[in-house]
Amino acid sequence: MARRQVNPTRMELTSQKKKLATARRGHKLLKDKRDELMRQFLILAKENMSLREEMENRLTVCAKNFALARASMPSPVLDTGLLITGQEIGVNVGAKNIMGVTTPTLNVKMKSANSADIYPYGLCFTSGDLDIAVKSLSDTLPVMLKLAETEKTARLMSAEIEKTRRRVNALEYTVIPEITETIKYISMKLDENERSNQIRLMKVKDMMLEQARGYEAVNA
Repeated sequence: MARRQVNPTRMELTSQKKKLATARRGHKLLKDKRDELMRQFLILAKENMSLREEMENRLTVCAKNFALARASMPSPVLDTGLLITGQEIGVNVGAKNIMGVTTPTLNVKMKSANSADIYPYGLCFTSGDLDIAVKSLSDTLPVMLKLAETEKTARLMSAEIEKTRRRVNALEYTVIPEITETIKYISMKLDENERSNQIRLMKVKDMMLEQARGYEAVNA
């Protein structure tokens, strides 16, 4: 296992132990974040699937309604009726935070509160089938925006999950093992130095005892 190039001192040992504690704490926090992001992502994926199915069903109904309207009306009348619009539609774009991920919120903004303004034509020369078709298309717009919101949110959360996963793996398989190995190396070096010092002290003591014995023998 690789280790960091450091000086084997007690000060460095203390520093590495602090770094190890910080790395382990960060690893736990990132794992918790990753797990919560995954939980939120799975909920969002189910919602997205449900919205997509609803969207496809609504668009199918809209297509059928417009086909019926075209069959029940002269094409010039239908084209002229849909040429202009009586209602202006905008989108309110906001943002929300999910586990540190900034995601968009989209809401339909109608210029007029009158629901009849979605019909841009007069009712005298058009059929009820066209009214149903226009109403079904108008009702589909909020679902379309909600689907776009959930899909964008899912992409952003997916990218954040991948980034968090890489950080967790880097801490778990690289940073923490390197620091642990470095701490072992420093501890081993310090123990070796301590044993060497003890051996030197013992030798010095033996030499001093021998000198003392020699001194006593000379003076005897």
